[in-house]
Amino acid sequence: MGVITYSQEITSVVAPSRMFKALFLDSQNMLPKIVPDGIKSIEFIEGDGGVGSIKQTNFGESSHIKYIKHKIDALDAGSFYCKYTMIESDIKFEKIDLVVEEVKLVAAGSGCVCKMTSEYHVQEGCELKEEDIKKGKDRAMGLYKAIEEYLVANPDVCA
Repeated sequence: MGVITYSQEITSVVAPSRMFKALFLDSQNMLPKIVPDGIKSIEFIEGDGGVGSIKQTNFGESSHIKYIKHKIDALDAGSFYCKYTMIESDIKFEKIDLVVEEVKLVAAGSGCVCKMTSEYHVQEGCELKEEDIKKGKDRAMGLYKAIEEYLVANPDVCA
């Protein structure tokens, strides 16, 4: 099995504490509210949201995917850091065994920079196309920007 790593950074006008809370600490409440057409619900299958918990995200009817399960590998609210692994989905990935995501929010002025690293654990002999990775990056960017817009429009949320 090979590992392909991609990184990206997204800047935001929202403080890291608010963005982290919306993305990770209260995502089960926030994300279905912010993107109701995309995310139907988020529930904890195991645990209460801390390290070792397994979270299932259920997507809306228009999505090409029905659900994804993630295991929380590390969570540090004080340093705005989260690491999680995609462990299951209703879509069979032909080339990918699992995906490990690391997210670190760093203060930048009154906002933050979201530093994301994705590790794609690819099956032996398989190649991942740049266009497939770009689709995933674009989805992450869209979600991040939707959260940012919601938090800017609702300054008391996740405060």
